[in-house]
Amino acid sequence: MIKATKPCLFVNLKPEPSDRSTTDWDLVIRPKTGWLDLHLSDLIRYHDLTMMFVWRDFVSQYKQTVLGPLWHLIQPLFTTLLFTLVFGRVARLPTDGIPPLLFYMAGITCWNYFSECLNRSSTTFLGNAGIFGKVYFPRLCVPLSIVVSNMIKFVIQFGLFVAMLLFYALRGATVHPNLLMLLTPLLLLLMAALGLGLGIIVSALTVRYRDLQVLMKFGVQLLMYATPVIYPLSMVPEKYRWLALANPMSAVVETFRSAFLGSGALDWSGLLYSSVATAVILFVGIVLFNHVERTFMDTV
Repeated sequence: MIKATKPCLFVNLKPEPSDRSTTDWDLVIRPKTGWLDLHLSDLIRYHDLTMMFVWRDFVSQYKQTVLGPLWHLIQPLFTTLLFTLVFGRVARLPTDGIPPLLFYMAGITCWNYFSECLNRSSTTFLGNAGIFGKVYFPRLCVPLSIVVSNMIKFVIQFGLFVAMLLFYALRGATVHPNLLMLLTPLLLLLMAALGLGLGIIVSALTVRYRDLQVLMKFGVQLLMYATPVIYPLSMVPEKYRWLALANPMSAVVETFRSAFLGSGALDWSGLLYSSVATAVILFVGIVLFNHVERTFMDTV
């Protein structure tokens, strides 16, 4: 006779030896201890999320519109025509011998990209508080995606500018594109970094000081008149020229015109100052942004 017994489960309660130092963790959460504890390497790990934000920004901006991305061409074209009429025909501002339409479009192409990066990244915390309060990811992914998505808009407007430049060149206009055009990637990087740096500084300060939202609405417009967008830098009196050169965007716009239109010699010292000032502003912005990121949910 066989006696039936209940099945038994034997469990080894002694844990197997393991070396935790060699374990590959997906995410290690550590406390942030200092202002310079930035963890910028996380941006590389979350690059796919950044590209998703880029696609979201581009699609949502023109969802349920009839013309869609064509607004990227209509807006600078009408702005250029208005500037040509008001500042070229009525005010009769000089353009250093450059056809007014090309002169103003060159400045508008640069300024639009910078101002869009600045305006949209300045609302990062307030505009995305709902997402930031639910899940963790590097917060810098959001303003960085704004810079990248606006780059698509810049490429479209830049293509329009190049088409008009070729049209005027074939008609024998006094334009002289030169090898300085090779600096275009550097100029684009400076515009992106400056817009991002100033934008995230404003975004970090807006968490506590909401008055900056009102200031941003007309502050960017005033800053355009402090930049040689509608007038050449040569028009500014010598004793006041340092005020215009203190603006890092001035050297960028002037270099862009020198490269594609041949309007004046390149000021290497101004471009160097713009590069250094942009690097400092971007560094300060990233440090301040990461510092505010820790506690902004308690304030918003």
